[in-house]
Amino acid sequence: MTAAVSIDRPVTGGGRPLVSIRGVSKQFANGTIAVRDVNLDLAAGEFVSLLGPSGCGKSTLLRMIAGLGEPSVGAIDWPQEVGKGAEHELGFVFQDPTLMPWATALGNVILPLTLKGVGGREAEERGADMLALVGLKGFEKSYPRELSGGMKMRVSIARALVTQPKILLMDEPFAALDEITRHKLNDDLLGLWERNRFSAVFVTHSVFESVYLSQRIVVMAARPGRVMADLRIEAPYPRDDEFRTSADYAHWCRIASSKLKEAISS
Repeated sequence: MTAAVSIDRPVTGGGRPLVSIRGVSKQFANGTIAVRDVNLDLAAGEFVSLLGPSGCGKSTLLRMIAGLGEPSVGAIDWPQEVGKGAEHELGFVFQDPTLMPWATALGNVILPLTLKGVGGREAEERGADMLALVGLKGFEKSYPRELSGGMKMRVSIARALVTQPKILLMDEPFAALDEITRHKLNDDLLGLWERNRFSAVFVTHSVFESVYLSQRIVVMAARPGRVMADLRIEAPYPRDDEFRTSADYAHWCRIASSKLKEAISS
């Protein structure tokens, strides 16, 4: 069995991080401190999960990384000069697919390209290629009302990736789906990540999902939201159903569960 590794500090790998979060706190107008003194480095090509209970600031931190909110204190920097606020470098997948009901699957996917000024045949070809990569070849002309929940989320993921971002931010995208669909989308997400090697930051409440997907799990505690542990999951890729039933997987789930329990009781 792989030895347990518990790292209560950021793990960055070699070179400059893609995103550097330094002393970040967020206080809302009503006085609630959502996040306090978060320090993290996110490496290029890394898959990181933010794990914690409701109210621990996971989504708030994710939105600040995306530029959808500003820290009250501290800074979020891009040392590799990705460009803060450069939408072509970021992809964001929300909890709900947030698709335009009047547009087809292809129309939804190519929206970011249209906003960038990419039009016509190029946009449609890139959109169709991305739909094929997420397993929706043949559904280009389907409307959201004609798609299942899992298929809608695939469209949302395709839309987030169509601009080939360097970092994909995902806010509990599979939480409302049944377990079979969720497992399938976890597998497909890892396949896309291994193919394209974008950085991924994935918000989840699920220990099992975080262990299955991630190279690192950042465990957060609530009130105020803060980092309690940073775990490196020493399990090789690709990961599949065999890994889900392995002793190694159970081992890492126990470690993550223990850290989450400590965070909840802190």
